[in-house]
Amino acid sequence: MATTKVPPGHDARQVAALLGLPEIARLISDLGETRWTGRPGYPIRTMVGTALVKAVYALPTWTRTARLIAEHAALREAIGGAPSHWACYRFAVKLRDHGDMLAACIDRVLASLRAADPALGETVAIDGSDMPAYGNGHRHLFKDGPERTRYADPDAGWGHRSAISTRKGGAYYGYKLHAAVCTRTGLPVAWTVRAAGDSEMEMVPGLLDTLTGRGFAPGAAVMDKGYDGRLV
Repeated sequence: MATTKVPPGHDARQVAALLGLPEIARLISDLGETRWTGRPGYPIRTMVGTALVKAVYALPTWTRTARLIAEHAALREAIGGAPSHWACYRFAVKLRDHGDMLAACIDRVLASLRAADPALGETVAIDGSDMPAYGNGHRHLFKDGPERTRYADPDAGWGHRSAISTRKGGAYYGYKLHAAVCTRTGLPVAWTVRAAGDSEMEMVPGLLDTLTGRGFAPGAAVMDKGYDGRLV
């Protein structure tokens, strides 16, 4: 007999607590002001809550996120509804269109964390994580076939990743998330996403500029040899 398995309920309380933060409430208010015509749809609070669910549960797609919420009564109560996966994908577009509002929210959250813990970000570790794209980046349509003229994800690129556990290392098509993380708390304090083939060492100045722009003053930055080099 098939059974539905959902994560424990305490994560639903975490999502509810995040929605209650003043920084998140400000984002909900800012996004709400962008509505002007068309079908009302789901409340902005519900959609922001859905995005938080995706992050808290580390779900790779909006489809899985919507399915989890539909099966999880505590999550539905926490965010105030169960949006469809189509609504989730539309909201992702809205977040990209209003990325300045999301960035301002993140800045407010980090400022609050820094005020609560002045030592946050004194030492950071900088590294990259591979993000494979849902697209085919091969040059040819098929083996020995004609060259590809269109790419489903033209912003992605070819990069290399190391072997982890049972996963083999080697080339992959997609992106890389470069992040500066506080070594004491494990919290990310600056990050950027680039094509997988972009030079790692070129990411360091931008990450450090973002850190200082957010009020952090790292005394040391730890990174592997991929980020070590001289820019010319």
